[in-house]
Amino acid sequence: MDIPGLVEITTYDELRSVVPEAPKAARNKTRKELHELDRQWLSVSPFCLIATSAADGSCDVSPKGDPAGFTKIFDDSTIAIPERAGNRRVDGFTNILANPHVGLVYFIPGRGDTLRINGRARIVREAPFFDEMIVKGNRPQLALLVEIEEVFHHCSKAFLRSQLWKPETWDPDAMTSRAKISKALEKKDIDLAELEEYYGKAYEEKIYQVKY
Repeated sequence: MDIPGLVEITTYDELRSVVPEAPKAARNKTRKELHELDRQWLSVSPFCLIATSAADGSCDVSPKGDPAGFTKIFDDSTIAIPERAGNRRVDGFTNILANPHVGLVYFIPGRGDTLRINGRARIVREAPFFDEMIVKGNRPQLALLVEIEEVFHHCSKAFLRSQLWKPETWDPDAMTSRAKISKALEKKDIDLAELEEYYGKAYEEKIYQVKY
């Protein structure tokens, strides 16, 4: 795409001419093992994003959420994340089969700072610890076992700029409903009223009843 006036950066030196070297504290904040504060963070976090990349470089970011503390900590360098049934695309898992490197960002609602973990992942289909991941009777059929290579905390600037956690800025009705999006893009042959019922109250009530 030709964009008039566009100036592209193609080398590291060009990048550094715009963004100076990171300060020492930022350069040295990464660790290879969980600190007790990291463990505390994981124990109260109900949500994370998992970034993966396929062998050809194509990427995916998948949200994962469960009650706070859903991530199991085995030791200072190993964690596991339960997989709940979803749309069955398994894009991230497919990527991991070809390229095990993953990037995780853990959130705490209302907090601007985040916990970031990078490492190598394996897909597990059965293990005794699955029994510890049961929520509302739902035992996961898969889990992601992550061997930590890098962990660090990230500041809150993006959340402050976006005002993400300020309720007075929220406007969920600024975008058309999930049912209408699904009707327009994904399930064109299904009646809108049926989709609105599907994505209504029952949708939340059934999320732990679904299995692959």
